[in-house]
Amino acid sequence: MAAKSKSRVRATNKLVAQLGERKVRRDEKSKYPASFDSSKLSFSYDALVVARSEVDVAATLKLANAFQVPVTTRGAGTSLTGSGSPIKGGWVLDVSRMSRIAIHKGKSMAVVQPGAVVQDIQDKAAAEGLFYPPDPSSLKHCTIGGNIACNAGGMRCAKYGVTRDFVLALEGYLPTGERVSWGGEYKKFATGYNVRDLWIGSEGTLGVVTKAVLRLLPKPARTWTILVAFEDDLQALQAVQDLLLAGMNPSILEFLDRNSVYCAEEIAGVKLFKGLSLKPLLLVEFDGHPNALRDDKKQAIDWAKRLGLAYREAKTEAETEVLWSARRKCSGAMFALGDAKINEDIVVPLESQAKFARFLKRLQKKWKLPMPTFGHAADGNFHVNIMYHREVAEERQRAKGAVDDLMQKVVALGGTISGEHGIGLAKTPFMKYARNDAEMAAMRAIKKALDPNGILNPGKLFDEYEVWSKTPEKVVLPWDKKPILK
Repeated sequence: MAAKSKSRVRATNKLVAQLGERKVRRDEKSKYPASFDSSKLSFSYDALVVARSEVDVAATLKLANAFQVPVTTRGAGTSLTGSGSPIKGGWVLDVSRMSRIAIHKGKSMAVVQPGAVVQDIQDKAAAEGLFYPPDPSSLKHCTIGGNIACNAGGMRCAKYGVTRDFVLALEGYLPTGERVSWGGEYKKFATGYNVRDLWIGSEGTLGVVTKAVLRLLPKPARTWTILVAFEDDLQALQAVQDLLLAGMNPSILEFLDRNSVYCAEEIAGVKLFKGLSLKPLLLVEFDGHPNALRDDKKQAIDWAKRLGLAYREAKTEAETEVLWSARRKCSGAMFALGDAKINEDIVVPLESQAKFARFLKRLQKKWKLPMPTFGHAADGNFHVNIMYHREVAEERQRAKGAVDDLMQKVVALGGTISGEHGIGLAKTPFMKYARNDAEMAAMRAIKKALDPNGILNPGKLFDEYEVWSKTPEKVVLPWDKKPILK
């Protein structure tokens, strides 16, 4: 047995002695579900550490650092990029059991542990008349620790911003096992370096969060939704600019291109406009005080009449759900176009969206693959879904070429390769397009300073990994969107 392997065995035995076999699990049945995230790229590792307290986290990191054992921290495992897959083996530190939530109404804050599910945070805040806006699509499953790790967004980013905008403070542990606190239960913080924001979006490579203080807002009194159809994708995206330049501030502004609408209408059987089909859509929602909503409603309907082919407004909750049906069903229905999906969450500036729409047409024609695209138009965060058949080698190669072209073009348009999913393993080949040598060197220096032995989530962000070389596990996860057929 290699010296490195022997060292890891000794470290694992020491960890079992400290925490017990109930918390340190070495059997394959226990380890397997944590060997991959939503990317379904599975890797073998030595032990699953089921942390139930800060003591467990500290003990794990101290031993891991001393013996240089890789540690991959995870919550629910909803990451799409492989950031939660233990590519270097070692230990998986599962913090999902650390899930307490405390709402401090007078301060408009939530104090939460990393395993708290985002939907639960929202529900507990709402019960106190408060509001936590970030809403990733997996919010019923994903944990706040994971959201912090990738700086998750969601549909409400149009008005409210992303996870970073609601994190007031973080507490946790450095890779050495030393406890640190970046801020506290207060809204102002100007005491030294802002390491808190380094941890946010670092994908678990710089530290382990054990507590977060979140900023809450007053719960909006009402919402109002309108769905607008347009002649083509270009006109829809130009209408986005018109809406925003007019000073309107929707809470949600979602774009569905023709291909996405095809999936919703022809495959999932959604019927939205009588006598009008296969037209790109904008789903727009406003929230706030009823008086403000009256003004928003009038202005939005004028905008829809002027630029759209047709529109529908929701006057009841049931009608709102009908309007949302296209957005909810299009993603699952895409699997009728291929059994594998590359879901990229690229970002392009508002002024480049029209050029991006033209480019997508050329990209699909070049690589001869369907690429339904939808997403958060107000902040330019689009989900480009490249559909192909995994068992067809020639289609896999075309999909690979299409992704590379996509990433290069996005950066050329002044955008970036990820808006909310992060880099993980899947996007490491494209970091060279998004970050120059000086920027990469600066990030490596930060990593070295905070994690001198390189134990936390190694193999992510910096090292190129070819995800095409590994076959994903054939598993159905709780949040998977299954094909929706008529």
